[in-house]
Amino acid sequence: MAEMVSDAPTRQTLAGARQRLADRDGFLAWIFLVPTVVYIVVLVAIPFFLAIAFAFSDVTAGNPSYDWVGFENFRRVFADPVFWQSLRNTFVFTVISMLLIVVFGKVLAMVLTADFKGKWIVRFLVLLPWTTPVALSSITWLWLLHSIYSPIDWVLRTVGLIDDNSYFLGRPALAMGSVIAVHVWRLVPLAAVIMMVGILSIPDDLIEASRIDGAGFWRRLFEVTIPLTFPLIAVAALFGAIFTFTDMAVVYILTAGGPTNSTQVLASWSFTRGIAGGDIGQGAVIALFLFPLLLAAAVLILRAVRKVETF
Repeated sequence: MAEMVSDAPTRQTLAGARQRLADRDGFLAWIFLVPTVVYIVVLVAIPFFLAIAFAFSDVTAGNPSYDWVGFENFRRVFADPVFWQSLRNTFVFTVISMLLIVVFGKVLAMVLTADFKGKWIVRFLVLLPWTTPVALSSITWLWLLHSIYSPIDWVLRTVGLIDDNSYFLGRPALAMGSVIAVHVWRLVPLAAVIMMVGILSIPDDLIEASRIDGAGFWRRLFEVTIPLTFPLIAVAALFGAIFTFTDMAVVYILTAGGPTNSTQVLASWSFTRGIAGGDIGQGAVIALFLFPLLLAAAVLILRAVRKVETF
């Protein structure tokens, strides 16, 4: 009995200590941050510093021994015309994709926030391109855009719009347009969901007041909806830029960078040189070139958001 009485204060002391720890914001903050920090260190920081180390070495798939070569890999990459073509294609791919993603995402967000029957079914169907694995959706589009068996070509020939196959993936301009279209198709649902949050957060009183003042649809759109949702539009653009800059799955599956490297982007060319070609040093240099471009895009967009929030 005496032991049971003596154990009671001990249990109360431990319970009180646990309660005090649970009430400490700083302690809880570190507990919740540890998984994120581990994720960033293991999957972002370590590969990033390894890429820097490999960029100054002669490491290849056949010879993994590390030998310092200085800026030799950088000189070889900059002397490669395919690198500069990939850089131009990356800018074209990203700028056009971002514009289309923001515009179509805004239109789709406004449609999905409207009140109509079966809205939840439409929202579910709209999210399917984003939730579908990129490899699976890209293979589907590879069949739809096939040079010989494309059902899109068959429909266009049936209605009399074309006389011969379009060769969507066999002509440089059509190949780039096809890659951009598939990429936009994948990312528009994500942008729409992000913008929906901003549209739904606009007070109904403000919309009603603008209607009473005589503002039509377009005036409400450009003077109320877009200014109030601009921070989220910028976030959608930022995600679109990041996913576009770093994406190689759509390009690699649809065209593998062809025809004649006309759809090659930095991410796919880095994979082709570093993994498929075995020159890990040059692949690391090309991959590192993405970092300052992504950083500049993120800084510009976040600064624009900060300026809008200070108005």
